[in-house]
Formats: sequence, C-alpha cells, structure tokens
Amino acid sequence: MSNHLFGGTVGGVVDAHVHLWDTAAVQISWFRDGLGLPARVGADDLARATGTSPVPVRAAVAVQAADTEDEARWLVRQADAHGPLPGPVVLQYDARPGDPAAWAGAAQPVVDDDAAGVAARVAGVRLAVPGGAADLSDVAGLDTLCEGLAATGRVLETLVRPAQLPAVAALAARHPALDVVVCHLGLGAGAPDGAWHDGLAALAAHPRAHAKLSGLLTTAPDDDARLAVAVGAAVALLGPERLMFGSDWPMSARVALYDEVVHRTARALPPLSGAGEDALWSGTARRLYGVVA
Repeated sequence: MSNHLFGGTVGGVVDAHVHLWDTAAVQISWFRDGLGLPARVGADDLARATGTSPVPVRAAVAVQAADTEDEARWLVRQADAHGPLPGPVVLQYDARPGDPAAWAGAAQPVVDDDAAGVAARVAGVRLAVPGGAADLSDVAGLDTLCEGLAATGRVLETLVRPAQLPAVAALAARHPALDVVVCHLGLGAGAPDGAWHDGLAALAAHPRAHAKLSGLLTTAPDDDARLAVAVGAAVALLGPERLMFGSDWPMSARVALYDEVVHRTARALPPLSGAGEDALWSGTARRLYGVVA
C-alpha cells in the first residue's frame, strides 16, 4: 500500500493507543509468562515499531498498562524523556473509596504533581472495566471522576464491552462538558452485531463522545471483512472527526506487525474526505490529548 492512499495524512500519524512497561522496574499485576509479550517494552522499542509505518508516526498517546502510582510515575518519566514517542499519557483509574479529594483514584498524586510538568503530561484517565456491571454501577466514584476530568480539561477513556456502551452513553449525557473516548470501539475482537451497533449509536448521540479504531484485529482468515463492517459502522455513526487510529501496540504485535496494523486499518476504512482522513489519523488525537509534535 502506498502513502497516497492515506490522503492528507502523509504529513504524519498520531497513534492514539500504545502501551509501555518494564516488569523489572515496576510491577504489572496482570503480566505473566505465556502471554506472548516481552517483559519490557520501552520508548526505543516503540520508535523501532512505528518506524515501519507506511506513513510517519509523529506522536503516540501512552495508556497505562496497570494501575499503580509507581507505574504511573514510570510512564510519565518515559514520556518526559522520550516524547513525543510517547507523548501524552492516560492513567488508569483505581478508586479510593472514602477519599473525596482523590477524584482520580490511585492516579491522584500524579495528576496533582506540578513538579517538572508531571501533571501536564497526564491527558486523561481510563476506566478499564470490561468485566464489570453492564450499567457501571459497581464503579466507585465514577461521576466524581468525570467531574474532576472535565474541570481540569482531561479526557475520560473507557475500556468496556458492548453491553456497557449504553451506560457510557448515559455517562456522557450526565457530563456534557467532558470528552469521552471508547477504546477499541467497545468491541475489540468481537462480532459487530446489532446490540453493539445500537450501543455505539447511543454513544454517538452525544457530541463529545469519541472512539478509537484500536485493538480490533484478529488472526482469523476472514477478519478483514469483520473489520470493515465495524469500522464502516463507526465512521457512519461518529464520523471521522470523532474517531482516532490506535495501534494497541505491543498487544497488537501478537496479531500483526505494526505496519500491517496500519495497512489493515486503512483498508477497512470507507472513502473519506481529506479533512476526514486528517482527523482520523492525527487531528482528533491532537485536539483531545494536546499533542504538539
């Protein structure tokens, strides 16, 4: 695939979803042998991976892999030393019940840390609850989190399953001043069925709701057809101005090399205007996360 198929994006891509970690430096609660993942993925590894992209990757948004303060600070240090790859960071939400000042949960000390621009690196907080209640009723402090993010101009990211999309839509309705981003289209490797479509449509009704074209690829022989259906529905419902490309690297490397993730995402897209391509591949992420590269 040649660069001209990316239209206006030839100036560069912003990858809205990558992860970094170093299990020797900080504990990652879910990491174990047998996952097919390296024990360390640093900024140097990210630079090598993105260097294979058919269109230059100018910046990347790093999403915290786990949820501890030590790991959050480690990730911010990587961004500070190696930005824009990675650049802005999104920290994970782990509630602190009984502490009303900690609207960002375990991430609060980092969000509040103005030393050497630490807090300025934090562009948002992610709620990762795909195994939780469909109505998100089991998330402590959820509305307080949303209020804190809106007040500080940060983004709420959500990692949810399709049955939870209506609850995310309801959350967006309760907090109209907040930018809400759904990772992996709220679908991931699942089938884009009617229930998922209805949930995404409910979310799309709110003008500050967004989604990432990330974490969608599988190794199934007919996966490109499934991907085209999901991506096409997302474009029709949200428009390219509220969508972002994300590689989900290095998780995606178990399925496809970085350049293939870019190629397959591009092939799945319906025809877009130049402005639409610019938004999806870079502009929306720049706007939401404050990317300056």
